[in-house]
Formats: sequence, C-alpha cells, structure tokens
Amino acid sequence: MFLHYLELAWRNTLAAKGLSALMVLALALGIGACMTTLTVYHVLSGDPIPHKSTRLFNVQLDAGDMIGWKAGEEPNFDLARFDATALLRDRKALRQAMSSGFNTAVSLPDAQIKPIFSSVRYTSADFFAMFDAPWSHGGPWTAADDEGEARVAVISAALNDKLFGGANSVGREVIVRGQPLRVVGVLKPWKVQPHFWDLTLGSYTETEDFYLPFSTAMAIKMGHWGNINCWGRGANGGTSLDLNASCSWIQYWVEFAKPEDAAAYRDYLVAYSEAQRKAGRFERPTNVRLRNVMDWLGAQKVLPADVRLQTWLAFGFLAVCVVNMVGLLLAKTLRRSGEIGVRRALGATRGDIFKQFVVEAGLLGMAGALLGLLFAQGGLWLVRQSPNEYARLAELDAGMLALTLALSLLASLLAGLLPAWRAALVTPAVQLKVQ
Repeated sequence: MFLHYLELAWRNTLAAKGLSALMVLALALGIGACMTTLTVYHVLSGDPIPHKSTRLFNVQLDAGDMIGWKAGEEPNFDLARFDATALLRDRKALRQAMSSGFNTAVSLPDAQIKPIFSSVRYTSADFFAMFDAPWSHGGPWTAADDEGEARVAVISAALNDKLFGGANSVGREVIVRGQPLRVVGVLKPWKVQPHFWDLTLGSYTETEDFYLPFSTAMAIKMGHWGNINCWGRGANGGTSLDLNASCSWIQYWVEFAKPEDAAAYRDYLVAYSEAQRKAGRFERPTNVRLRNVMDWLGAQKVLPADVRLQTWLAFGFLAVCVVNMVGLLLAKTLRRSGEIGVRRALGATRGDIFKQFVVEAGLLGMAGALLGLLFAQGGLWLVRQSPNEYARLAELDAGMLALTLALSLLASLLAGLLPAWRAALVTPAVQLKVQ
C-alpha cells in the first residue's frame, strides 16, 4: 500500500514541477542554513571528554594582593608555581597535573634534519592518564621522573613522523634547548576540542606535539607562552616563573574517582588558602573555584555568543520556510479538489487521502534534505574560510548527516499535516456537482 501512495505522490509531484521545485528549494534553504549553524554549535558546545568530564576539575585560588580587589569577582585564572607545587605534593586527588605551554625547536643529535618548531606542554606524570592520551609506542614518564628532573619526553604522532619517519622512536634522543631528552612515549593522533586544559593559548588550538616533565622544563630554563598575571613584588628580582614569584601562570587539574569527591577537595583548598593567608602569602579573603570540564568551559564563555544567536536565527528561518511550504501545499491541495472528490466517489477513504498527501509531503522533504545537504556543505565551506580559530572544525559528521535527514523529513511531514487534513475533508458530492 505504501508503494501505491509513493507512486501517486511521485506522479503528482511531476504534474506540478514548478510548484514542487519551489517547495523543495524553500525547504532546502531552511535546512541548509539550520544545519550549517547547528553543526558549528555542535562542534563548539560539545563535551571534549564525555566519559569523565564530570570527574575532572579545574582549580583556582585567589593568591593576589588587595590592589584592585572586588568582592565576588573571579579568582586568578591560573595558579602560582608555589601553590601548584604544594597541591601536587599533597596529592589529595586520585590524579593531579600542573602544566603550562611553550613553543620551542626540537632536533636530532646528528642534525640530519632541520630543527622543528613545536608546541610544548610541560606537565606532571598524571597528565596523560587524566586526559586519556592514546599511545602508539611506549608510555608516560613516572612521578619519580618528575621529582628527579629526568631528561625524558613524549612526542606526538605528527612530530614522530617528521623526526623519525613514523618509526618506533622510544629510546631515541632529541635535542631541546641544547639538552638531550630521551623519548619514552609516542602518542597516536590526538585531537581534543576545545583545548580545555589550557584556554590561554586558544580555545580550539591543536593538541601539543612535545611533552616533558615540568621540573625538567624549569631546569633547562624553558620559557612560557600564554596568560601570566603578577602582583605585589612579582618576580622580586628573579623571573616570573620562579618558585616564589608572585605570578600565576600554571593550569592545575584534578581527577576524582567520583564527582562527589569534589566536596572534600574543595574543603582542602579552603583550608590551604586559609593557611597561606595566615602565613602572609595570600591577602585576599578565601576565594576558591573548583569546576568540572563543562562548567569550566561555560564559565570561560568558550562558546561564542554570536554562534548561539545565529543558531536561533537559523531555526527561525527554517520555521518561515516550513510555513511557506504549508501555504504552497495548501494551494496545491485546493487546486486538486476535483481530483480528490473523484477518488472519494470511487471508494477512497479520508484516511487514504490523508496518507497519500502525507507521503507526498515526505517525498518533497527527502528531496529538500538532499538539496539542503549540499547547501549545508557550501555554508560550512564558507565558515571554514573565516579567520575564527574554531572555523576549521566545522565539518558534517555521520551524526549530523542523520540529523539533517531526520530534521528535513520531520519539517516536511509537519508542513504536510494541515494540507493533508484539508484534503481529507473535501466533500465528494460537492466536487462532482462542480465537475
């Protein structure tokens, strides 16, 4: 029976090519605009580590002085090295990692290739397990390596390809700032978006290529790229990266076995802040922030406000297109009242008429979906030409393709309900008398 309705729908669509093409185009424009903005919204608002984002928390402490202080404001964005080192030493969470970013040249001892300028993350041993880094060869360094300033490193798959042709490079040496470092692990291709563990380098920057222990980076005088905030005496004769410098620049994350453990850790942070205030290091009232991944991204407004607005506008445009499609289907239905009356007189029920017109609307919807996909791809291509850092991520994946088809079919069926109901109400006697 469905095939019969489909055949009738196809014939009626071809019988009014111009009107049918206009409806398909209207729906496709709405679907294309809607899916373009929805894809961008999906990319930017997605959970970067969904299976454990409720157990990963960013730590903030307010270590600044009283100059410019206002009650209720956010604490410092990052931690000072003294505080990050103290929290890491206490190990009150299941896992904890302090880290910061830099860029430096990486080369080989035999100088067979030119040094490669690479993004760097110097951190502590738990970093890789916390953020589920995928391994191709080897693995992370140990906590003992952190304490011993071990000359070890982990490299990305991309850097391994450039330096070693993709071979297993575990045990090989690389040269960084004149120091030989032994490769202990090679990562598989690893993309985490947003780059939530360090938003100071860009919310959607690429995952780093080179990793080494934090203590080692400090020992070989590695610098720092990203946010830094100093107060009071600041470096006090040294550098802003020194252990006792009054400067915040380190990102600190903790992982718990279950989200409920965050309450106890928050109490620990409050106690730590109070102790530092009594010792004279902290001047401001205790102000602790402990946010999980999605709360952290929300607090830092990683999702641009204009993307949210554009998404709502696109759905509004789709609604306008659906309303126009309803009007066109109603016009088509009224024009076919005579045909409907004859079919009813020949024995077709109101249900038969209703089903046929719904199938016809669905057929137009599928055609609109296919054309809408082309429009969406074109719209995303235009988005990728934008200078915004998130633009390169705008790609339709399998899930969004399925959503496009489902949304198109739903929109067309909703548009077809009123015309189908109106067609089912056509009185055959009146139409036969007119004929």
